[in-house]
Amino acid sequence: MVLKVEESTAHSLPPPTIPVRPETRTCNLRVCHSQLTLLEEAEGGFDQFTRSYKSYGVHRMPDNSLVFKEWAPAAEALFLTGDFNGWDNFSHPYAKKDFGKWELHIPPKEDKTPAVAHNSKLKVVVHTRMGERLYRISPWAKYVTRHEKSVIYDWVHWDPPQPYIHPRPQKPRSLRIYESHVGIASPEGKVASYSNFTHNVLPRIKDLGYNCIQLMAIMEHAYYASFGYQVTSFFAASSRYGTPEELKELIDVAHSLGIIVLLDVVHSHASKNTEDGLNSFDGSDSCFFHSGPRGEHSLWDSRLFNYSGWEVLRFLLSNLRWWMEEYRFDGFRFDGVTSMLYHHHGIGSGFSGDYAEYFGLHVDEDSIVYLMLANHILHTLYQDCITIAEDVSGMPTLCRPVQEGGLGFDFRLAMAIPDKWIQILKEFKDEDWNMGNIVHTMSNRRYGEKCIAYAESHDQALVGDKTLAFWLMDKDMYTNMSALIPMNSVIDRGIQLHKMMRLLTHGLGGEGYLNFMGNEFGHPEWLDFPRVGNNESYHYARRQFNLVDMDHLRYRQLYAFDRDMNRTEDKYGWLAAPPAYISAKHEGDKVIVFERANVIFIFNFHPTNSYSNYRVAVGPPGKYKIKLDSDEIHYGGHGRLDHNTEFFTEPMEFSNLPNSMLVSKLYYLLP
Repeated sequence: MVLKVEESTAHSLPPPTIPVRPETRTCNLRVCHSQLTLLEEAEGGFDQFTRSYKSYGVHRMPDNSLVFKEWAPAAEALFLTGDFNGWDNFSHPYAKKDFGKWELHIPPKEDKTPAVAHNSKLKVVVHTRMGERLYRISPWAKYVTRHEKSVIYDWVHWDPPQPYIHPRPQKPRSLRIYESHVGIASPEGKVASYSNFTHNVLPRIKDLGYNCIQLMAIMEHAYYASFGYQVTSFFAASSRYGTPEELKELIDVAHSLGIIVLLDVVHSHASKNTEDGLNSFDGSDSCFFHSGPRGEHSLWDSRLFNYSGWEVLRFLLSNLRWWMEEYRFDGFRFDGVTSMLYHHHGIGSGFSGDYAEYFGLHVDEDSIVYLMLANHILHTLYQDCITIAEDVSGMPTLCRPVQEGGLGFDFRLAMAIPDKWIQILKEFKDEDWNMGNIVHTMSNRRYGEKCIAYAESHDQALVGDKTLAFWLMDKDMYTNMSALIPMNSVIDRGIQLHKMMRLLTHGLGGEGYLNFMGNEFGHPEWLDFPRVGNNESYHYARRQFNLVDMDHLRYRQLYAFDRDMNRTEDKYGWLAAPPAYISAKHEGDKVIVFERANVIFIFNFHPTNSYSNYRVAVGPPGKYKIKLDSDEIHYGGHGRLDHNTEFFTEPMEFSNLPNSMLVSKLYYLLP
């Protein structure tokens, strides 16, 4: 239940008065400033440095001549081959320049058109010092494709005649994120398209009240089942969903709906692929990566970047700028930040919060300085840019400004919350749920460092695990989700808990909220991409939006609650408010009460006990009314509360707040 004050004579609760000052990394800050100074001296500043995508790869000049440029320090010679020259491996050599750079100029044809046509295939031919001849895709390739029966991607010259230009919306007050994967965004057993997402999914996201989309698996990845986390071409939008222009249209339409779009960017590692990836581009193991064991991730079987390398910084920082400028993304969710922060990559390491875990020789200073540079540059160039860190370690100052010695992220993912919900559902009976432990998990975050809360993301839905709805209702979802028959006890419990868990996470867990596509309506089962182990099946690599479109199924009820939960937050803005004041976490009653943004949240998790005239603490005095009720019939509830009831505060101190009121009815979980 969510109550909102209708008439009040006081202001909202003040923020905590305990001063919390983040630890500063003066050494890292000094190195960051030193790098910025070097960029100014050697490259004309970070603005020009991060626009290197305009000079590397291939570019058409005003006279239609083409300029090709690569960095391949270990190569003996470079040639360009492709459709344009009949795949001649020697007719177009690159000229060697300083610092391992190579350039090639190709004049226009006699009719003044470019020598390499739009949508034609290319390869870089690398001759190594060991006498090898390697065929490579440019690291700066903007579009790569693959024939249906091939496993290797081809570099395709993408130079459409009409550039796509579109504006951005303003940064929202509260962040409500819809985590999405274009390829699975359809009930059909196939790879869905950018156009499908634009026309069929964006309207749903808008209706649900989400104001931000986090797009996964956009950077090209040869292996579909990697979920986009084994990137092969960093500047190329995945062609399996459509063309670059179709992705730009998707983002443009999202912006027209007032929805910002974040890219799930993978700069923590890269695919080991050589023929269509970055690995061994120039024939060495150290072109973009550390050589030897330091350049290998033992769990992910991937390559690790050398963040101290000047050209590696150029590549990665320009990559961020490219997605912001060319596609008009509004920011990034940085994947695998924990792996970047530590030399041990988080493997076999637990984090208790002891500061010795975050400061010492096991911390990768080069990675930290790179992240500081990335955030400083992004937030300087784009005032409304949003960056989110996927970090499970709890690194201090991760989300403090760079000028304070922080890493500069806007948010970190509150990764302990979904793990807690899964643990509770796996290990505890309803009557054994620990209210204090749940509240602690929801509120245990560093003051002044904002978090994105979520009850479940794509991680929880992957094969080997299940969605929250499937944990709650399991096989009963196949036979008992019809609204035309009474709910059995399994479905009833599952639907009520699904709503309450998500609302509690939404209200208490952070300064932003995230939902993985389809989970808002209780998507059944799990996610599993086509692979050898499942006979290349797409059955579980899809989102069954058709379930919501059937009037007689209860998925519509969960959808409606999620929609109205977001709309209520949009009206009252609790995500943008200071942390909640928790006035009750009663173990015997199984009741949680907290106040945030002048909104009172009341949860009764008891499986059998209801309460009459239950006293709850209140900050602002006045008259309160119900604004959101998970027990409403159209949400799959039982309609036991009278929404015309008015609740009046009394000047009676309770739970260290000056006022309190009696809630006439607080119903238990199952009737």
